[in-house]
Amino acid sequence: MKPCRIAILGSTGSIGLNTLKVVDQHPHRFKVVALSAYNNVGLLERQIKKYRPAHVAIGPEGFIYLKSRGIKGFKLYSIGDCAQMASLKEVDVVVLAMSGAGALMPFLAAVRAGKTVAPANKEALVIAGDLIMGEARRCGAKIIPIDSEQSAIFQCVDGQPSKPVLVHLTASGGPLRGVKPGDFKRMTPKEILRHPRWKMGPKITVDSATLMNKGFEVIEAKHLFGLDHRQIKVLVHPEAIIHSMVEFADGSLLAQLGVTDMRLPIQYALTYPDRLGTGLARLDLAELGALHFEEPDLKNFPSLGLAFEAARLGGTIPAVLNAADEEAVAAFLKGRVGFLSIYKIVEKVVLRHKIVKKPSLEAVLQADQWARQEAKNILEKLCH
Repeated sequence: MKPCRIAILGSTGSIGLNTLKVVDQHPHRFKVVALSAYNNVGLLERQIKKYRPAHVAIGPEGFIYLKSRGIKGFKLYSIGDCAQMASLKEVDVVVLAMSGAGALMPFLAAVRAGKTVAPANKEALVIAGDLIMGEARRCGAKIIPIDSEQSAIFQCVDGQPSKPVLVHLTASGGPLRGVKPGDFKRMTPKEILRHPRWKMGPKITVDSATLMNKGFEVIEAKHLFGLDHRQIKVLVHPEAIIHSMVEFADGSLLAQLGVTDMRLPIQYALTYPDRLGTGLARLDLAELGALHFEEPDLKNFPSLGLAFEAARLGGTIPAVLNAADEEAVAAFLKGRVGFLSIYKIVEKVVLRHKIVKKPSLEAVLQADQWARQEAKNILEKLCH
């Protein structure tokens, strides 16, 4: 069997590192063809030496550094050229581990090239899901999600002749579960970044705290599985053992369970439809004893409700929601605004936007830029 040739866009983040652990677990199954990172040039250089990719992309400062090192054996790209790497002929699977809206163009390039795309990035599908899915159908691309909840749904519906009537997305509850709402305003970035279940990047961890991350997953699932927003429910499940459930017309529920480790969905996406050993501990249900579920608190976590509304309205609203959230979360992480200001900023931007119902790619990008500027304007007034 020829090795699967993979490009990992975002190889120095948590998803990228876990993807490389999967490669290490099955070295004869995979060949790393391309790697990219935004600014962690030291780690990227070590990855280059170990995996010998033929193509590498890095941000401006890292580009100058790698150029000066004179390392041979690969073609060096700027980070803005990731779309070119995603469509290379010698790539079979593109692991989309980049964060933020910057993943949109590489995602589109990969599906237009007919690749298998394994996205951990939510933002691209949130802001341009109709465009991406349409291009994937047109070009025969396959999308196998890495995000644990979307992977669970994929595994539950794969091969099913009947379509689900409901999808239940599970949420751990994030770092604020159990914290009194009155204490939210005093939460610091350091406290918010202590997620009880998952080790993730800063932005997604903050989104997990607001439940905006779960809202993005609602929009993502809508596009990935051709659902109406009313067919998607969110259920808080603090153990994070059931990664999501699918309900059929007869009332049957199919659930995907597994240990809390991103290597499971990553490996499944890379080896689909095969299932291989992971080297991870097995799930011991007897030791677990019980699983718990509760409804999400939309009053104290209004970001989830706002995301559901964006899923209902569609058009350019999800792009605006995402862009405003990126700006607001970045401001919080820099200490410019308090935790509760994140939602207030995002809501203001969304309410000011004039929706384009069936946007072109240009209209999506324009909405994204408008929302970022609008959020920055609001931030300037808040911070002065």
